[in-house]
Amino acid sequence: MRGESREGRQEARNQVLSDETVLSAGSVLPVRSFVALGDSFTEGVGDPYPDGTFRGWADRFAAPLAAVSPGLRYANLAIRGKVLRQVADEQIPAAIAMAPDLVSIAAGGNDLLRPKADPDALAATFEEAVGALRQAGSQVMLFTGFDPGGFPVIRMIRGKAAAFNAQLREIARKHGCLHVDLWSMRVLADPREWCDDRLHLAADGHRRVALRACEVAGVPVAADWREPLPPDPAGQPHWFAARQQDMYWARTYAVPWLQRRLRGTSSGDGVEPKRPDLALL
Repeated sequence: MRGESREGRQEARNQVLSDETVLSAGSVLPVRSFVALGDSFTEGVGDPYPDGTFRGWADRFAAPLAAVSPGLRYANLAIRGKVLRQVADEQIPAAIAMAPDLVSIAAGGNDLLRPKADPDALAATFEEAVGALRQAGSQVMLFTGFDPGGFPVIRMIRGKAAAFNAQLREIARKHGCLHVDLWSMRVLADPREWCDDRLHLAADGHRRVALRACEVAGVPVAADWREPLPPDPAGQPHWFAARQQDMYWARTYAVPWLQRRLRGTSSGDGVEPKRPDLALL
């Protein structure tokens, strides 16, 4: 329209995503280099390749990103079991040294599982990390965490998770980050999207998160992360069967986790990043 202002024309070109992120046309692509940071979620635990190594949402996101950004180089420094301070101290400096166009950061979930976790202190550490990446010239894609309300025991951290997420949303707004809101992905409330440990996404969950990340980054994909799952032929377990499942989960997964905590060890001890350097896919 002839009388429309420059600002109005720009707003018309902007894409407003479902989590209220405003993505300006052409603001992300092409991306020449992408570095993924975090813990088991970004390492890809729960989504194995045939050889037993982990794929995960970040590998799945990098593939379509490379399709629209020829020559994309990709590094993944995420390691299972890492807490936020470890990500900030170990992975952030390494990422800055690579000077990537785009950095993803998803961290803090392992901290929230600890009884004394402080969402305010975690948010301060997270913002420090994001600020360093932005000051170095990288665009940042940050993730707000899943809603744990659907799982017994783990739902006890729901309040802290919500408080942490609220601050992450403000950090994303303040620093002009891309924001992938996992809490709003209601399809992930289905237990079939998770591994038996109730902590790690299964392969289809990682696939859907990758599609969500593509949507936020403006990377074209054919599939839709919102596609409903088919009805579960097994239906909902009866109360007694559900409690048996809870007891099995506690023995198999919760107790070993607590034992590692008491020993001061981590599932990531001795594990190296799967893609420590920027390299072509």
